[in-house]
Amino acid sequence: MQVTGKVVVVTGGANGIGKALCEAFHKAGAAKVVVADMDAANARAVAAMVDGAAFKCDVAQEKDIAHVIEESERQFGPIELFCSNAGIGGGFDPMSVNAGGASDEPWQRSWAIHVMAHVYAARHLIPRMKARGGGYFLNTISAAGLLSQVGSPAYSTTKHAAVGFAENLAISHKAHNIKVSILCPQGVDTNMLRSIPKGPQSGDGDLTPEQVAKDVLAGLEQETFLILPHPQVLGYMRKKTENYDRWIGGMAKIQAKMREEFGK
Repeated sequence: MQVTGKVVVVTGGANGIGKALCEAFHKAGAAKVVVADMDAANARAVAAMVDGAAFKCDVAQEKDIAHVIEESERQFGPIELFCSNAGIGGGFDPMSVNAGGASDEPWQRSWAIHVMAHVYAARHLIPRMKARGGGYFLNTISAAGLLSQVGSPAYSTTKHAAVGFAENLAISHKAHNIKVSILCPQGVDTNMLRSIPKGPQSGDGDLTPEQVAKDVLAGLEQETFLILPHPQVLGYMRKKTENYDRWIGGMAKIQAKMREEFGK
């Protein structure tokens, strides 16, 4: 897919990877970039930089996503690429004594943003895309959805679920010419990464959001399902499936080391 001349929506577009995506799509000739974010002020600032449009949007609310889709298409035409990019980094605790946590709140919030936001986008866009012969979803997930995230069961679990939904989205609608890509980086130098304890997600180096956006453009052009800005992740996935017990043992050692360091 070439984004030239296309209407593109980016949720979580006010900062980090989302902002870099908006800038990259604009430079690549997108007809209109729609910046959707809870941070309305920064969304407007990014939209001004890319000659785009901004909407305040809490992706955990179906009505907000429905509004962004309806208004974007009414004002600018069919959305040909929807980037479900918003995410949160809450629930990280290397010293946690129970993977189940102490309350439902971090689980429910992570589930709403990391899973249901993708579901809502599909729910409201699939009928439109089917009617006009196709479309494209880019879902920002994480290498944690393919591997795991030491220190945050809620993040890891919901990112795994996001991968599962994206797979089904691609399978269910391949015949309708609706394409899907998932973006699964490790560490990216964003506010979210800086807000959590340093961990194995940065073991292969933190990429800039701009580099990730460049990788996204290449992945969209090739229409590949899995976009890996850190190519090492493919090897880690293979090692995981080759010997699950060995992989869990290795991850448990990383967990132990993190607890030792944070317990000092």
